[in-house]
Amino acid sequence: MASIVELNQMSADKLNKMLEDAREELFNLRFQKASARLENTARIRQVKREVAQVETVLHQRQLAAQAAADHLLVMNL
Repeated sequence: MASIVELNQMSADKLNKMLEDAREELFNLRFQKASARLENTARIRQVKREVAQVETVLHQRQLAAQAAADHLLVMNL
């Protein structure tokens, strides 16, 4: 798992790929848990946290881009 600093330095494409992979892993872990084949139940928590961190970084970027666009709009008025 990458730290928040490392996540902030990654490209959006790489973050989206990480998010897709983590969600797929989480699905597989939940499936294993339901069929009683999951050995490391703590991994579910780790992957959930990873998903949340990546989503947070992507959302922060989206908000920053929106704020910059709003600022430019206000400046042009």
